[in-house]
Amino acid sequence: MHAQEQTPEAVSEVQELNANDRCDICGAQAYVRVELVNGELIFCSHHGNEQRAKLESVAIAWHDETEKLLAR
Repeated sequence: MHAQEQTPEAVSEVQELNANDRCDICGAQAYVRVELVNGELIFCSHHGNEQRAKLESVAIAWHDETEKLLAR
C-alpha cells in the first residue's frame, strides 16, 4: 500500500510547516512531513524526494509543501 497525497480537506487538518521546522537529515528548512505509525519525519525538498521511495510503503500520510519554493 502506498501513501496517498493529502486531499485539500486533510491538509487543512495538518499543521503547516514553517521556517522553524528543520530537515531531520541536514537541518535545512523542512517542506515535507511524513507521518509514520510511531511518529513523523520532516525533510527539506531534496531529502524528501530522496527518501520517498524508501518511506512510501510505510507512510500513513505524506504532506508536501514544496510548492512554497516556487512561490518565492
